[in-house]
Amino acid sequence: MNRYILSGILFLWVTFVLGGCAPQHKLAPVKSKDPSPKLARLEDDCPPSDNLIPQEISNDNLDNEEKVPETKASLQETQPKASSTIPKNSSDNPQDLINMALEYYNLSQELWSQGEDEEALHALDQAYELILKVETDDETELTQQKEDLRFMIAKRILEIYASRHTSIKGPYSEIPLVINRYVQAEIKRFQTCERKFFLEAYKRSGRYRPMIVKALKKAGLPEELSWLPLIESGFKVRALSRARALGLWQFIPSTGYKFGLKRNAWIDERLDPEKSTKAAIAYLKELHNIFGDWTTVLAAYNCGEWTVLRVIRRQKINYLDNFWDLYQRLPIETARYVPRFLAVLNIIKNPQKYGFKLPEPDPPLEYDEVPVNKQYRLITLAKALGIKPKVLAEYNPELRYRITPQKYVLKVPKGDGPKLMALLQKGQIKPWLPPHGYYVYHRLRRGETLSHLARRYHTTVLAIMRLNHISNPRRIRAGQRLKIPAGIKYIAPPSNKRIIKYVVRRGDSLWHIAHKFRISTKTIIRLNGLKSTRLKVGQILKIPVKVETS
Repeated sequence: MNRYILSGILFLWVTFVLGGCAPQHKLAPVKSKDPSPKLARLEDDCPPSDNLIPQEISNDNLDNEEKVPETKASLQETQPKASSTIPKNSSDNPQDLINMALEYYNLSQELWSQGEDEEALHALDQAYELILKVETDDETELTQQKEDLRFMIAKRILEIYASRHTSIKGPYSEIPLVINRYVQAEIKRFQTCERKFFLEAYKRSGRYRPMIVKALKKAGLPEELSWLPLIESGFKVRALSRARALGLWQFIPSTGYKFGLKRNAWIDERLDPEKSTKAAIAYLKELHNIFGDWTTVLAAYNCGEWTVLRVIRRQKINYLDNFWDLYQRLPIETARYVPRFLAVLNIIKNPQKYGFKLPEPDPPLEYDEVPVNKQYRLITLAKALGIKPKVLAEYNPELRYRITPQKYVLKVPKGDGPKLMALLQKGQIKPWLPPHGYYVYHRLRRGETLSHLARRYHTTVLAIMRLNHISNPRRIRAGQRLKIPAGIKYIAPPSNKRIIKYVVRRGDSLWHIAHKFRISTKTIIRLNGLKSTRLKVGQILKIPVKVETS
């Protein structure tokens, strides 16, 4: 009975760590060597390039991201191999088989701790073959034990494979250049309908790849991963997919946030090549620690580790020995993703063999960094430096509106840094001031308050409340979309004045009302948040009037 309790506890712990998996569904077994109908069809037809190639976006449509459902490949089950290593003295009793499988599982732990990886994996194979013989006959307790042990074995194999590739002998193995029917199909597409995309992306790679290679070497990762942005974004920093993935490395907002990529009213660090490369390396290292196999890691990078783990759990045998066993069970886009990447590596390694004459890559972007403490428009800074605004925008792609935040480290072409610093110190470049009524949108996250937003956007709680007609600052909720006045503070009236309400009458104008109460028109506009000088009959205005003191 203790073994069952131990099995349940371990299963709960593994489920907590991995976030749980969907229940297994039985499907009709098919031969694993035959591709699914969808994948077979892809080998003959060349799909439109926008199926896998993100489209480049401009500054104006960064927030207009559309979601599309992801197409999934049909799931297929491989036939389990015949068992030939079950001990002769094994019983056909289901409970005895489960007990013996658990003993093999415990034996694998001991062997693994002693550095005997192959023996540990062999013990897990024995355990798995035993539980495949268990016939539960819809007995809930036996079914649960069988599924728990199946999941524990899968998790243990993941750990052993991960430890193999993080040992002293070599932290990360190279990516195997496999050539099979699926890789050949992707090579054919690059030779034909996607040839122009491949050549243009290769040429653009020169801007960022030297930086990426340097970062990969520092992290101890294979240099071949520097070509991953070619299939992710075509080396376009502003590439946006239909799944809202953005930048060279195609991060969705949640994953980008997980690995330290910030996003606010002014910047989106997913668009910064260096910052997104750092985040991508952290993500790839985390995935490698889970799977230990680069082809599986790449699949998880595309569709998420939980999707791959669920596919691994649903397999009945040899579930992690070969990535191509997983291939047909993955989402259709992911199933093409790994062969597509391997096709790129094969072409670049031997371009003449595949009929390519690769162009000269663009020169890398070299720059100086200049800290700024005020908001500036890139067009104003570019004019002062005598360069095109488009050039300055290429060096600072994370700026969403081509306007710097109040505190920002600006990148300028190499050699222009000292010139810009001198111009800023002399005050010869005019800062950008937001027009009256200028605001940005912010969607509230859990735990955020109006005071947080006021500090973040350099405004006040009152200004946010007035712009959004909020009477009680505590009555806000997560997910609510608020207008935030960008850098505009609410000006409270002097202490010797009070606010009265004035109803606009026929014949009134802003100048007449200001003259009547001996205040300026700017005060009325600012206090009432007016976007123009036009008034309507019946409109209520707030007017500061002087308080008579005795």
